[in-house]
Formats: sequence, C-alpha cells, structure tokens
Amino acid sequence: MSAKRVLGIDPGTGICGFGVVQYEHRKQPRMITAGVITTPAHTPLEDRLLDIYDSLNQIIDETHPDEVSIEKLYFNQNITTGITVAEARGVCILVAKQHGIPISEYTPLQIKQTLTGYGRAKKKDMQEAVRVYLKMEQIVKPDDAADALAAAITHALMTRIAYR
Repeated sequence: MSAKRVLGIDPGTGICGFGVVQYEHRKQPRMITAGVITTPAHTPLEDRLLDIYDSLNQIIDETHPDEVSIEKLYFNQNITTGITVAEARGVCILVAKQHGIPISEYTPLQIKQTLTGYGRAKKKDMQEAVRVYLKMEQIVKPDDAADALAAAITHALMTRIAYR
C-alpha cells in the first residue's frame, strides 16, 4: 500500500487550522505539518477569504493530500460569527474541490467522540488525544491546529485508512 495523506481543516475566518497526517501500512501515523492561517481582524472579509484561499492552495501544493477532512459548522451563540465561519468553510471546500481532492465532513461531536470517547471533551483533552495518537512529545499548539489534526485522524479512523 502506498502512503495516504489526510488534510484536516478547522475552518475559521480569523484563524483557520490545518494539519496533514500521513498513513502508511503497518507504520505509525505521522504529522507532516500543522498550523494556522491567520487573517487580520479589521481587514475586509473578502480580503480575509482570499488570504485563506491562497494559503490553503499553497498548503495543498506543498503537502499533496489524498483526502480532506473538514469540521462541520456548529454555532449556538453568535449568528454573525457563524456566517463568516461558514464563508471561510466554503472557501476551504472550494479549494479542495478545485484540486480534485475528496472531501469528508465531521461534526465537532463526532471528532471529540472518536478521539476521546467523550463528545464534550475540552480543548486540552483534544490536544492531548492528538499528541498520544501521533506519539508526539509535545501537544500541538495552537488548539486550532490540533483540532485540524483531530479532523484528519477522525477521517482516517472512520474510513479505516489508519488500518489499511
């Protein structure tokens, strides 16, 4: 079996987390890269979305993922924030589609349950679960990057990429 790379995305307008995990048959999964795309707060939304678009294109060109796993939108407080996050999420989906990469979506509950067994896990619990799964010495920071890796790991476990 050849290696498979999964790009996880934790969408956001101000901070958009990304993380790429590589899976090879009978080898420990490993993080290729993880980080965040940040956009300045007082920049017009269309400019922020363009920054996300350009940055994500560059990440895909550099890491060559086979699949994308993106967190589904969930908000219960501020609808205005939810709408802008949805727009950023749309940009992420568009970039993956333009590259011909299959896209899967998971709710925050699915991701938390898959990694910790508990749907209401806290950020630090998720960071620790990612660290343990990838056998890393340190937790991944910021938490948006860890959330993106968690999305990638969830996809691999749900589709059994991790076991092929």
